[in-house]
Amino acid sequence: MRGDAPAYAPSPLEVERTALRRRQGVRSVLVGAVSTALLGAVLVTVVVGSPGWERVRETFFDASVAREALPAILTGLWLNVRVLVFCALGALVLGLVVAVMRTLRGPVFFPLRALAASYTYGFRGAPLIIVLYLMTFGVPGLRLEGTPSVLVLGGIALVITYGAYIAEVFRAGIESVHPSQIAAARSLGLTYAQSMRWVVLPQAVRRVSPPLLNDMVALQKDVGLISLAGPIDAIRAAQIATAQTYNFTPYIVAGVLFVLMAIPLVAVTDWVTVRAARRQSAEGGR
Repeated sequence: MRGDAPAYAPSPLEVERTALRRRQGVRSVLVGAVSTALLGAVLVTVVVGSPGWERVRETFFDASVAREALPAILTGLWLNVRVLVFCALGALVLGLVVAVMRTLRGPVFFPLRALAASYTYGFRGAPLIIVLYLMTFGVPGLRLEGTPSVLVLGGIALVITYGAYIAEVFRAGIESVHPSQIAAARSLGLTYAQSMRWVVLPQAVRRVSPPLLNDMVALQKDVGLISLAGPIDAIRAAQIATAQTYNFTPYIVAGVLFVLMAIPLVAVTDWVTVRAARRQSAEGGR
């Protein structure tokens, strides 16, 4: 019976390399922190030392005005959050359906492909604000029975606009899956729909997760445009407070809240992007 194997002991060269990498990492962090601090100090000095700083501070950074406007803006922000959730789900579903329509094969599906292509071409080129105006002011002007509220119409405008962008992202993911995957699935007895559901779409969604999340970040910002139609969201609440105080600080408060709301989604997007890049590098090195 052999005795216990001796414990692993790194060689002197490996110990030296590890120490060198550690010192380089610490030095990089220190240099980055110092350079960032110096740049921040320069910017603060330039801004605060400018002749009009006091006037700008009173107009845009008044703490008392911010405290007074914060409750109403937070109430409006909750509306933005709800609109974001429903619009994100609607845009994802619409984009996926349109992407599948564009990838259908066979002459019998030509009308569906043409309709999907016309939709993506049209709404990818149309400015969102124009679509919002058409939906929130044009549709109610028809005076049809059962017309949804302006808030719902604004959400529909966001869904159909972002659905066009997301459809192209999904289509790129679907077409990136090699045709042999579908051929193999069909050879196993799966129908075309089953092949898309169980073979193609899971791979496509995984590959396009980073750009999809980027679209969600953009949508998170654009939900504030529904204030143009009248609903009192965070932006509209800030506008009302500004009209009452003749001070633009409420807009700064709303902007900061939108940034704070976006930080978790941006962090998830960065993490997914890095993970996808590492997975592709690992697959490419095989």
